Amino acid sequence: MRHLMSPLDFTTEELDRLFDMANEIERNPGKYAHACDGKILATCFYEPSTRTRLSFESAMIRLGGKVIGFADAASSSATKGESVSDTIRIVSCYADICAMRHPKEGAPMVAAGKSGIPVINAGDGGHHHPTQTLTDLLTIRSLKGRLGGFTIGLCGDLKFGRTVHSLINALVRYENIRFIFISPEELRVPDYVTEMLKEKDIPYNEVIRLENVMPELDLLYMTRVQKERFFNEEDYIRLKDFYILNADRMSLAKEDMLVLHPLPRVNEISVEVDDDPRAVYFRQAQYGVYVRMALILTLLEIQVP
Repeated sequence: MRHLMSPLDFTTEELDRLFDMANEIERNPGKYAHACDGKILATCFYEPSTRTRLSFESAMIRLGGKVIGFADAASSSATKGESVSDTIRIVSCYADICAMRHPKEGAPMVAAGKSGIPVINAGDGGHHHPTQTLTDLLTIRSLKGRLGGFTIGLCGDLKFGRTVHSLINALVRYENIRFIFISPEELRVPDYVTEMLKEKDIPYNEVIRLENVMPELDLLYMTRVQKERFFNEEDYIRLKDFYILNADRMSLAKEDMLVLHPLPRVNEISVEVDDDPRAVYFRQAQYGVYVRMALILTLLEIQVP
């Protein structure tokens, strides 16, 4: 039995197979419409989510399976003091596979150690968000035709953003990647990330002004400043509007640059950018369904002829 805790749990070759399957699902969804007949996905979300939870549920339903679960800790037995270990043991009696989101780093890993079914980490604190990373990689590969050979700018909350940390760790396995980190001083990417890049001799720059680097980028990964990660509301208010991507800034970019965003956005991308063909964040959300469908099939070891 296999779990997914980190994007690095799959080799690049395994990821290629996963992405090939996701692209096949996109082209021929009817072929997979009954692949999970009789199977049940449990979504155990101890933290609020819209996109990730609904994406998992949509993926399972599109495969012909069913979904059970809870959408926040308040509607689970966690309010009575039940541990994650006990919860997953119970869920293992009811479902065939589980997607878990938890505010504490490492909680899905604890669950996987006690689970009788595959567990997917659907986000744990500021640590990992592997299925968002799979979504990001599939989006890049599908729209750029490759994973490697580009300059990517990551902008916004690079300190607390688990999507950013996961994506960086996943991309370093591909060739000819250059990172540009765009953030205020207070939200810079953690030292362990830059130290890892130095050890691997992967080029990166850290800048504050987005305008200065727009012409260099092949990909721009925008993120919101996350209010829920701040201890001080004054700091959040001061930094939340630090970057706003608008039409003027987009005019500085290459004609084939792509803008990604894990969503939800607040106001870091102006709605006027939505109509720009380079803005692919809503297509990215659709790719999230396809890649989660492929992941469910892979972890359940279901082969579709």
